[in-house]
Parts: sequence; C-alpha cells; structure tokens
Amino acid sequence: MTAIVPEPPRSPLAGHLWQWAVAPLSLLKAGARAGPVFRLRLWRPALVGYQPEWNRAILSDLDTFRSRGSLSGLTPYLAAGVVATDTPAHRARRRWLNGHFSGRALAPLSAGLAAVADAHRPQGSFEALGWSSQVVQHMLNLALFGNRMPAAMLTRFLSPLHRGIPVPLIPRPRLFRRADAAIRCVLQDPPPEGIAARLAGHPEAAVELRVALAAAYDTTSHTLAWAAWHLAAHPRWRDPHALSLFIDEILRCYPAGWLGSRITSRDTVAAGVEIPAGTLVLYSPYLTHHDPDLWPQPHLIRPERFEAGRPGWSYLPFAAGPRTCLGAHLARLILPAALAPLCRGDLIQLGGDPSIETGLTLRPRGPLRLQHTPSARSGG
Repeated sequence: MTAIVPEPPRSPLAGHLWQWAVAPLSLLKAGARAGPVFRLRLWRPALVGYQPEWNRAILSDLDTFRSRGSLSGLTPYLAAGVVATDTPAHRARRRWLNGHFSGRALAPLSAGLAAVADAHRPQGSFEALGWSSQVVQHMLNLALFGNRMPAAMLTRFLSPLHRGIPVPLIPRPRLFRRADAAIRCVLQDPPPEGIAARLAGHPEAAVELRVALAAAYDTTSHTLAWAAWHLAAHPRWRDPHALSLFIDEILRCYPAGWLGSRITSRDTVAAGVEIPAGTLVLYSPYLTHHDPDLWPQPHLIRPERFEAGRPGWSYLPFAAGPRTCLGAHLARLILPAALAPLCRGDLIQLGGDPSIETGLTLRPRGPLRLQHTPSARSGG
C-alpha cells in the first residue's frame, strides 16, 4: 500500500491484539482519533473506516468486498446460509428470501406480535435483559415458526449467545443438528402465520431459518433492553405513535452489529485508500453513529434528530446495500410491539448498569432494573 494509513498506539510485540481482546471499542475510538481510515495489527492486519464514503464503498460492491473469510465466519451461528454466501450465488439466494422478509410480507404478523407483548407485559419491578430475552424469543417463535418450535429447544440453541467470547464461537454440531431437525419438523407441516410456511419446500429452508433465528435473537433482545431502560428516562417518547423515532435513536446509539467485515477479492481503492487483495476490511456502525460531524451530541438520546429521515451510509443499524440485514423489517415490527405495553402506565428506572459490553453484538452490562405500573385502562 502506498498511502500512509495511521494507527492507534500499539504494543511493539502484540500489536493491537491485546487491546482488541479486552477493550475493542476503546481501540476503535483511538483509531478514529488517528484518522478516518486506520490500520489495526490484529492476528492479521486490518483496515478500518467509518465515514459515509468508506461505508458506501465497502457495502455496495459485493464483487470486491467478500464475506468469505471475514469475521462472521468465526461463529457457527452465522457461518451458513445467505450470510456466508458470496456473489454470484448471493444475488439469487437473497432474491428468494427478500420477498418473505419484506415489510409487506411480515405486516400480517403485527397482531400476533402485539398479543405476545401483552402476554409478557411486565408488572411491578423487573429486570430488562431477562424480560427482553424472553419476549423476543416468544416473538421469534411466532414470526419464524408459527409457535411450533419447542420452547426448550429454542432456549438450548440460543443460550450460548448470552455468554461472552469465546462461548458463541465454539462449534456445537450436535446442538445444531438437533435445532435443524426441530426446524425440519416445523417445515413438514408449517402453520400459515410463520415465515417457515413461505420457505417450506426449499432445500435450504432449515438452514436459513436457523441463521435468521440466531441473527435476530440477541441483536433484538439487547436493543429492546436498552430501549426499555431509556424509555423510562424519557417519558415524552412513551407514545406508541412516537416509538419509531425513539427506536431509530436507540439503534443509532447502540448498534448491535457494532462492527462488520469483508475480505477484498482484488486490489481496489476505497475513500482514497489503496487496498491490496486479501485485506481484512472493517467498517464500524458504532464509530459512524458516534461521529460528532455526522451526529451532533452523539452520546445523547435525541430521537427528534430523525424527524428529517434516516441518512444514507451514515446510519447503519442493519448495515446497508445489497447485504442489508435480512431481518431489519422483522426487528422494526418486534421492537415497537414489545415496547407499546410499557407506554401504558408508569415506567421508572430502579437502578442498573446500562454501559456497553462487547461480544458478538453490543449488550448492556446490566442488570437493568425497572418498574412498570400499568394504567387502569390497560387492563393491569
């Protein structure tokens, strides 16, 4: 590479690897202070950028920036299905799935998701992380499988995602075989209200549903926990009609997918930086969402900043481009449905730790203790 790319301070022997292991967000912030594109010396060299020009280059060119060999392949939960497929096969596979995960296709689930939320509406004191994981698990069972997946199987399959690195990275072939077998049982006679009914008959349906379940679960449940915590502190936004802007802001402040990665298939240039073939290239929605040049006072919860819309390439809670998260529409159905019952009554913070913990996704360090007192007219 001919261009001089800055680096954050590093160890002469270990490079940035130790910092990456113990405090990756702090390392990324130090890199951002060095420049808009910076180099990290991890187990292999990596280039990281976060400004819109970089995001557009990385996320729009699937031929040059490939998924195979990137960080998503390190966890068995994501190393399959459309997530692990590159062009040209990705285009056909994504076309098949897009119609079934579109906003229009998922709209009939709204009433069922609202019923699940009401059934799991907290009353009195509760811990937000525990509540959010349960309600999201039930909502995903409804949305993906029409409530036909055994709850115990869902819990066993998803429980490693609650643990820190390296637990979610450990291969679990027996568990995955059991999950696939349970999903195939649903696919043999799927209830009409679940996504499984639309995918039934396709040879890759079980794998795609398994990956969708894993990808949606901890990202959505962690976002929901933070949303409940901040909703208690911002009563102005406890209005079902205002939840869309509020959720946009929570997704900006706490992007579950805090880091994305690609491998270059050929020599290229992005944001004026020459990148050789075979380079690990990273983009960071967290850095993008906290860039004060893009988002004034980025650490404050200000949902009104979205009244003018969502800016392209500066707002990446679900990535962007041809690989935009397949579950984006489903997440945007689940989150307001789960939060709506908390808008009916009083919601207060009792105490907790909302600071960020990094793993496969961002999550609150927790616990997050809240109290919800439903209003009389809400049936509480």
